Amino acid sequence: MKTVVRTDERILSSDIFDRDSRVKRPDHGSWAEPGKSIPVYHRCGVLVVGGGPSGTAAAAAAARAGADVALLERYNHLGGLSTGGLVIWIDRMTDWEGKLVIRGFAEELFDRLPADAIAGPSPADWGSQDTAKAAHWSQRTAAYHGVVTWSPTIDPERLKLLSQEIVLERKVKLIYHSWAAIPIVQDGAVKGVVFESKEGRMAIMADVVVDATGDGDLFARAGADYMNDIEEADVHHCMNTSWLFGGVDMNRWIEFKAGQPEAFTAFMAGGREQCGLFERPFVSWRNDVALFMGPRQSGYSALDVDDLTAVEVRSHRAMAAHLDYFRAHAPGFENAYLMLSAPQIGVRHARRLSGVGSVLRSQWPDGVPLADEIGVSPAVSPKFPNISIPYGALVPQKLDGLLACGRHISCDRNSHGFMREIPQCWITGQAAGVAAALASRGGIAPRFIDVGALQSELLAQGVYLRAGAPGIGQGAASPATAEAGA
Repeated sequence: MKTVVRTDERILSSDIFDRDSRVKRPDHGSWAEPGKSIPVYHRCGVLVVGGGPSGTAAAAAAARAGADVALLERYNHLGGLSTGGLVIWIDRMTDWEGKLVIRGFAEELFDRLPADAIAGPSPADWGSQDTAKAAHWSQRTAAYHGVVTWSPTIDPERLKLLSQEIVLERKVKLIYHSWAAIPIVQDGAVKGVVFESKEGRMAIMADVVVDATGDGDLFARAGADYMNDIEEADVHHCMNTSWLFGGVDMNRWIEFKAGQPEAFTAFMAGGREQCGLFERPFVSWRNDVALFMGPRQSGYSALDVDDLTAVEVRSHRAMAAHLDYFRAHAPGFENAYLMLSAPQIGVRHARRLSGVGSVLRSQWPDGVPLADEIGVSPAVSPKFPNISIPYGALVPQKLDGLLACGRHISCDRNSHGFMREIPQCWITGQAAGVAAALASRGGIAPRFIDVGALQSELLAQGVYLRAGAPGIGQGAASPATAEAGA
């Protein structure tokens, strides 16, 4: 079915397909797992579980703050959806006036990536409302509402390598090919994690665990409260697998799309008729590589293995069908070839933490810096001011020994539409890493750290915070003693 989803940020037009109806999984009984002792693989101050954007930022920031850090990752690379998920179009890092507000670890990444691994407008054009510039960049995912933004596209392999080298430079113990299974909980606090690998089941013990799984696997299994309310037809709550086509000429494609609107409309209609699942391409970091975010599929659960399998099967079939259609009908795609399907599925939502604070839709209009501000997000449209992200959104209401970062932090479902994006994940990851380091150093639960000290360390690491935030440099109260934001 064709769905146009209206958001405060922009209008997203996408083909969204409902899940196939299938027979409920039969009950095959159960098996009682025998109890046994398992070896402790490692002990550390801070354990980060998940090496996506937020987890990589958390590990790097915690190590920079002086913590002994381990980073557990189930794949063979870091970067998560920004690399293995091929979400190489990084959403807005500037506000509507052109000010760079996604800074800190994110800024370090872009400073260190090779110039040929990044495509996007120059800093001089950020915030420009020049009609010609906005028209040019709107075709290249970097202008919205007539404003040029810093929304670059990147080479995923370069970002994988750089992310890895940064954490290794900071002496983080990096553990690939390992999947966290069970949090170790004692007296209401997480003390470590049991994980699975080719060596079998082992444990890592830590002063503080950072859940950067993206789906809240650890805090949910540890008993923390969470939310999972979604709108199944909303593009922000769908799943997909992205892919790349090589051998294309994206400039020719853009000339066709922008210069022949009637022909483009007919092309899209033909694609839906022939392919069913259908998606238009986006630019990448190279003119000869096209990015397809993959047709978005609704009604599937990121926590159901059969649903995950079904999305992958449909996405890979769609990739092949798109190639045939685009080679036959799309200018610039005559010599296209299958380059890469994403090793990681594109999950937008599974769970959201119920934290002692939260990012809420009701906060959007005022733009007031919160006392425990740990980062600033660009607003969803020019009619709103920048949005304050509180430390309390990373802290479970009751569970100790654990912080959350990334797309599963505490927020309402409206705010989740932008808080799940990669730049915001870098922000909350860096804050979680620094907070975990402070808690480990002080031998206290993360909810009791001095938020003023947290903000001072974030500023020292280059994070953008507003000077007017009440807690900066003032030893602000921890969120545990402040009024909950949700």
